Amino acid sequence: MAEAQLQQFLEKVRQLNAFVALSESQPALRDALRACDQHHEVVALAAQHGFDIGRRWGDSQAAPAQPKERPSDQINLFSSLCPAAGEERVDRLIEGPGWRLERIHSCLASSPEGFWYDQTETEWVLVLRGSAQLRFEDEQHSRDLCVGDSLLIDPHRRHRVVTTDPDPGTLWLALFCSADA
Repeated sequence: MAEAQLQQFLEKVRQLNAFVALSESQPALRDALRACDQHHEVVALAAQHGFDIGRRWGDSQAAPAQPKERPSDQINLFSSLCPAAGEERVDRLIEGPGWRLERIHSCLASSPEGFWYDQTETEWVLVLRGSAQLRFEDEQHSRDLCVGDSLLIDPHRRHRVVTTDPDPGTLWLALFCSADA
């Protein structure tokens, strides 16, 4: 681990410890913390009290504000402007017979109430930035995914997005393959 990464890690631990100490000394803050259901709610509550605990390990300070001009055959997976809250943007990166690779950028997005994806394709997803909760119809609890987590979803395995992170959002890489690929 480089010295800069070590210092980043130690600072986050200090901020977390200070936030915990404050929540133990203030019952109202502890109750507010207990009421949080999502990671981003905890991060926002901490920020209201002056703590910066939101960045996850490996996240850079900030994403570029505007994507740079690049040749048409070169992209940066991380230079994507965050969509509006509640929305997601899908960019098809490359495709071939029976498969396609997409970048999906979600911001506080969730599947509509009662909606389940029921795809004919196999889908492999990888979280590049942020976090998300997915729910499978055949499982009792949602799955939490964060940076580096990947998941293989078989065809017709019904699933839905419970939530994704607020700005700068959740960035996914998704590979779709049909059975005849």
